[in-house]
Formats: sequence, structure tokens, C-alpha cells
Amino acid sequence: MLQSWRWFGPQDPVLLDHVRHAGASGVVTALHGHDESTPWATEEIAARKKTIEEAGLAWSVVESIPVHPSVKLGDKNAKRHVSNYICSIRNLASVGIHTICYNFMPVLDWTRTDLNYKLPSGAIALRFDLVDLAAYDLFTLRRKDADGDYCDAVKIRAEHRFSNMSREAQLTLENTLIAGLPGSEHSHGRREFEVQIARFSELSASDLRVNLLAFLHQVVPAAEEVGSRLCIHPDDPPFSLFGLPRIVGNREDLAKIFGAIPSIANGLTLCTGSLGVSQENDLTSIAHKFGTRIHFAHLRNITRQQDAFYESGHLEGNVDMAAIIAALLSEERNRCSSGRSDWQIPMRPDHGHILLDDFGKQTNPGYSAIGRLKGLAELRGVVHAMQLPGTRP
Repeated sequence: MLQSWRWFGPQDPVLLDHVRHAGASGVVTALHGHDESTPWATEEIAARKKTIEEAGLAWSVVESIPVHPSVKLGDKNAKRHVSNYICSIRNLASVGIHTICYNFMPVLDWTRTDLNYKLPSGAIALRFDLVDLAAYDLFTLRRKDADGDYCDAVKIRAEHRFSNMSREAQLTLENTLIAGLPGSEHSHGRREFEVQIARFSELSASDLRVNLLAFLHQVVPAAEEVGSRLCIHPDDPPFSLFGLPRIVGNREDLAKIFGAIPSIANGLTLCTGSLGVSQENDLTSIAHKFGTRIHFAHLRNITRQQDAFYESGHLEGNVDMAAIIAALLSEERNRCSSGRSDWQIPMRPDHGHILLDDFGKQTNPGYSAIGRLKGLAELRGVVHAMQLPGTRP
């Protein structure tokens, strides 16, 4: 597998030199902050690519080209934004960048409720707690229809938790939920967040899936023409938040997406952390079932708790990481045997704990240097062991 590392551009406190020190050769990045209403310009793409290459690295994956809300809504402006998306795909291909990760989550991107969850080791991890979400939704946001989205047990616990929160804790929770985490497409204030939720309030999961497939029917042929691969990222977490539909959370969801548009250019970002939140998901089975479509892998582990999960060490938690890596290595061998030029699957250590000297430093939540360095080293060790002579994944 191609060892990669997410980099948030020149403003990232983790430098490209650090990426090289970590032993990664691929960089996963995007034109962060770009106006999503316009295509990515070839000149901007080439300049970012040059910066990466001058550091001795390669731009291996785009994460992500944001999908405009109009496309998710399927409104009158969707066609224009799909055309812009196709233009970006072609411009990226013109300078040799062909793997594009994207997601189709409305309003919110990946979401956590606690950015400073202390582990027994003293390290700091990210955590999501449904009770915290419900506390904010029911008693701060006071969203219409929120009461029907939670079971009685969660509502009782949420009310108790909210009543014991300080004003500062309430504001911290709100900022964590709606202000936008690294790589998120949007950052919201409360009023804007309410407006965006209202825009999607009449959209069902079936409606959103129709709009996703309409998008793919247009962009996948364009990707095929230029030899590019799109890889959808699963919803994180893989269930509805604030009443918003989510449609990329399990094997059945993926089967509908790939069955509707069978092209290999319509692919998957295998995020073990996102899919691993649901104990109903058999990740190893999913990796084998959709192996030919996995163009990128986020390798991250989670530990499930009651109505919650936290991000554990990469080789700890509820995800059988060794089995996932074995499945990906097996897929790479199959691609080599069949003559696929894109046989190598880029992977990155997805998220990492705050450890050692990263305490007190400026870090993007989940993207500290040392935590990811540890994660990459662990994953690299598993890959190396499975590639030893006589070892069969």
C-alpha cells in the first residue's frame, strides 16, 4: 500500500518535512478554503502539486472536492455545480492527479462531541457521544421534531447532562458540533446552522440517494474519460444527526451506489473508523465485497461505548485492523495479476492521539503529528509482517 499523510496546506502546523520524516511518500490534500462555487483552476492545482513535489513527496489523493449543497438538494442550481465539479476533475487529471475522495453528507461533515477525551494512558482522543448531541439538540438548539429522534432513555440522560453543564461547557459543545472540524466543508454559527437544517428538512434519505445517483451519473463518465477514480467517504458517524439524512453507512448503502453505476471509477474510500462505529458492519466482508472499488483507505480504529465511541489506538479497539490490511493486500495482488495499473491502494493513518510534545502545541483536532506518526508506524509494521515470505494474508 502507498503510505500517505493528510496535509492541510501551507497553514498546516504539521509541515511537509514532517510528513517525509514520518516515512510517508504520498500527500492527501486539497485546495482548502477554495470557493466551492467555482472549479479548481489548473494553475492553482499545479502550484500546490509543485510545492509538494519540491518537498520530495507526491500528491497521491485529493481529499476532497466539496460537493455543493445544491447538488445534495437537487435544486435548480445543481446542474451548474455539477459542471464545475466535472471541470475540477478534468483540471486535476491534466496535471496527473486522478484519485478524488468526496462525501455526500448534508450540512455537517464528520462530527464529534469531545475533542479532548482523556485516555487511561494520558493521551487525548476524539469522542462522539449521542447523549451530548441530544443535549445540544433538545435543550440548546431546540430543533423542531428533535424529540422524536431520540429514545426515552437517551432523552432522560441528555436532560440530566445538560442541567449539569456549565455555560462554558455548553458553548464548547456547540462549537465542537457546528463550527467545523478539519477538512469540513462548512463552519456554522447557530443561526446559520438552523437555516441550513431547515433547507434540508424536507429531504428524505431516498431523496438524497436519488440526488447522489444523479450526481454520479454525470461525473463518473467524465472521470472515466480522463482515467480518474472517485471514492465516496462513508458518513461519519454512519447515522442521522439533527434529523438530517445519511445514506452511506453500511454494506446495503454501498451496494445501491455501486449497483446503480457499475463503473470502477465509481469507487470507495474505505474508512474503517466511520464504518466501524456500527457493530452491524462486518468491515472485513465489506473490504472483500467492494475490494475492486477501494481506491483509498482511511485506517482508524474506534472503541464503542454505550451510545458513544472514541478513537482508540490504530491496532486497538473494535476494528480488526490486521484483517482489513490483509484484505487490502490481497486486493492489490489481484489487481497486479489482472494487469490493473492502479494496483497500489493509498492509505493514511486516519487521525491520531495527542501525545508527548504535541501537548500544548497548535494542532488540528485528530491531526497531531506524533499520534499519526505512531499510527503509521503500527500500520506499517502490520503491512511489513504480512508481506514476509511465507506469510499469507
